Amino acid sequence: MTDVRFRPLAREAAGGYPPRERFARHFAYGKLTGDPAFAHLLQAALVPDGARMLDIGCGQGLVCALLAAARARASRGEWPGDWPAPPRLARYTGIDVVARDAQLGRAMAARFATASPPSVTFVAADMRDTEFPRSDVVLILDVLHYVAYEAQEAILERVRAALEPRGTLLLRVSDEAPTVRFRYTLLIDRIVMALRGHRLPRLWCRPVARWRETLERLGFRVDAAPMSAGTPFANVLLVARYDSSV
Repeated sequence: MTDVRFRPLAREAAGGYPPRERFARHFAYGKLTGDPAFAHLLQAALVPDGARMLDIGCGQGLVCALLAAARARASRGEWPGDWPAPPRLARYTGIDVVARDAQLGRAMAARFATASPPSVTFVAADMRDTEFPRSDVVLILDVLHYVAYEAQEAILERVRAALEPRGTLLLRVSDEAPTVRFRYTLLIDRIVMALRGHRLPRLWCRPVARWRETLERLGFRVDAAPMSAGTPFANVLLVARYDSSV
């Protein structure tokens, strides 16, 4: 997906937030156009049609907004023929610890009512102790490093238990390494969280090789794709597929 063609989609997704929420709109557009992971989700067709999606650490629901805007544009015949058809979710569940973000997600879903999944739920809760519904796709973007290693393992085990056979976990992480990219990633992460009123005594990062080992130990087949194109960050998307019948 070329940048020039993705921007109108991102603009429509950002426009799903209420007009009075100017910061939420600007943040949505900037994040969608500045972070290559969002276009990649569509370009690589990582979310199958009819999927039940669980979005852990969903923030204000950018992925839900993006998919709803994509469906709306496709229904109007404004979807490029050389792009994969946007999926229609059967259900979307977003979980975030920040109640304000969950509220923004609900407002966005209401404005996208005709293009949103039939069932949209935003839950303000801690991922460490809230229930995970049965899902076909679980999305975790840049969240697990906020909790201790033991909590990470427990969350991943619960994700595996929640996934349907042949389900997929899409996990974006920072590749811990003695590089400028990784140090810059941590710096920006801390600044953003501080601006949102969160103090982070430490971050629990891992090298990609250790993330892969952890997921494979849990029974996932893992593919890794760099996800920092056009950015100074050290991000990698892990596509982890699980078949409970094996």
